[in-house]
Amino acid sequence: MSHRSALDALAIVLRYHEETKHHFSRYARALGFLDWANQPDPFRRYAGSPLISLPRLRADEAPHSPLYADLFRPEGVASAAVGVRSISRFFEYALAITAWKQAGDVRWALRSNPSSGNLHPTEGYLLIDAAPGLSPSPALYHYAPKEHALELRAELPTAFFASLVQGFPPGAFLVGFASVNWREIWKYGERAFRYCQHDVGHAIGSARIAAQTLGWRMLLLDGLSDDTVAALLGVDRSEDFAGAEREHPDCLAVVWPAAPQSGTSPGATILVPSSLAANAPDAPPQELWRGQANRLSAADPVPWEWIERVEVATWKPSTACQRVAFNCRSAEAEGSTRPTVDDPGACPRRPSAAATILGRRSALAFDGTTSISTGSFFTMLARVMPSVERDPGERPMPWDVLPWRPAIHLGLFVHRVDGLAPGLYLLARDPGKVDSLRAAMPHEFAWTVPPECPQQLPLFFLQPGDARQLAAQLSCGQDIAGDGAFSLGMIAEFESSLRECGPWFYRRLFWEAGMIGQVLYLEAEAAGVRATGIGCYFDDPVHQLFGLADAQFQSLYHFTVGGPVEDPRLSTLAPYDPESR
Repeated sequence: MSHRSALDALAIVLRYHEETKHHFSRYARALGFLDWANQPDPFRRYAGSPLISLPRLRADEAPHSPLYADLFRPEGVASAAVGVRSISRFFEYALAITAWKQAGDVRWALRSNPSSGNLHPTEGYLLIDAAPGLSPSPALYHYAPKEHALELRAELPTAFFASLVQGFPPGAFLVGFASVNWREIWKYGERAFRYCQHDVGHAIGSARIAAQTLGWRMLLLDGLSDDTVAALLGVDRSEDFAGAEREHPDCLAVVWPAAPQSGTSPGATILVPSSLAANAPDAPPQELWRGQANRLSAADPVPWEWIERVEVATWKPSTACQRVAFNCRSAEAEGSTRPTVDDPGACPRRPSAAATILGRRSALAFDGTTSISTGSFFTMLARVMPSVERDPGERPMPWDVLPWRPAIHLGLFVHRVDGLAPGLYLLARDPGKVDSLRAAMPHEFAWTVPPECPQQLPLFFLQPGDARQLAAQLSCGQDIAGDGAFSLGMIAEFESSLRECGPWFYRRLFWEAGMIGQVLYLEAEAAGVRATGIGCYFDDPVHQLFGLADAQFQSLYHFTVGGPVEDPRLSTLAPYDPESR
């Protein structure tokens, strides 16, 4: 991309962001009604592709789930062998259906990866070597969550796959994501591109955490171009999408077992490239493809000019490949022990990873009375800290998946946290950015450290006050933002990041925000409360509250945590028929 075209693309991204802000006087452009007759099918299938059912494993079947807290232990989790059972468990925790909800005659699916409006634009793909129970040769698969199965899209020559994973650790495979943007556009209009990017971030986070339950590591291959991602996933194949809604390529990540391989000592450092080898092929051979994408809506998608323009402007070229250092470790090598759920010494609030991941729900309402302890609050915030002083591969899970320096900070509305004064707070996820944040905000803010706050947590008290009504008002009048224990806005280092990295980094900012949301979802579940993401908020009034006067910082996503109120009209059904195991 030339310097001039890059500037033009940046102008489009900045304009799109401005055009899709909600204001007190008007919302971002949308149809203004829900065209139910044209509602997209939430499940993509490829007609003609062989469907390979994944084993539906019970909780007590291997590979077993560790405790949720064990996912964050420095020594990690014992590595499972890569095979059809562990791949099944990976997709169960990353992208599968976790329950069905029913109200009257209407039924809808909940999944491991949350989604704006439960619309699920994100599709998952797998590029893996030959494995018993899957394919006798390397292959590309599309994950079908409704069936918990893999659709064979292309059998790959052995040499082709070997060139893809050249330079990666033994046992490595690739996971890819692509978005059917129309699924969100159908409901949300021009703002939908933002929500699709949130959902990619949620999916990256859910996949990274799913990998950790199996003792696997994961790294986003952020040096790849969107052209390469599209070609390897097959989403650029017009013949396979004739008449069907297209998919936008998002990303590829490499996943591999963390256990030391033969001849590698525990504690050794391995270097993992953030791109494919220079001689890797761009796409599987033409004659190997199978399947035709299904049409999701009865009529053609409604075009939105600014979404089409921002898709082009944020299309990513290839970038320089960095090599990320990972420590080669295993739980066995560290001599650690991992308590089980049945351990009589385990406290009641030490749930398994499975119970936390599969039990996660987006709260629909909060009770307005539940409070949380400072210990729970500080733990939640500590989990979203990426430890930027470390190399990316040595950051705490799940932040080791992202190879860039964090660019999202949290502006918090604290309502009911025991021992903390209600009011506005700021969490600087990169402590080195405290000065620039402080300089951008009003000088009247206190910037004091809350009592008993852990020393390593850069949390600051800004201003006292009852912010419940304000939080709800700023989140498009949604009471859930004020009825929880706390809510927050995710404040991005915005224009400087886009100018430094390129317009394509706009999507990455939302991915990072979505990952923060995914961590908070699970942390809330593990703490016995609930959370929900909020995509509808009044952008500039939020910036004005925190004294942010220009595009240096912008809020990209809101979130709230509290005591849930269940809707008794809804029934919960099992995700998959137990008789079909």
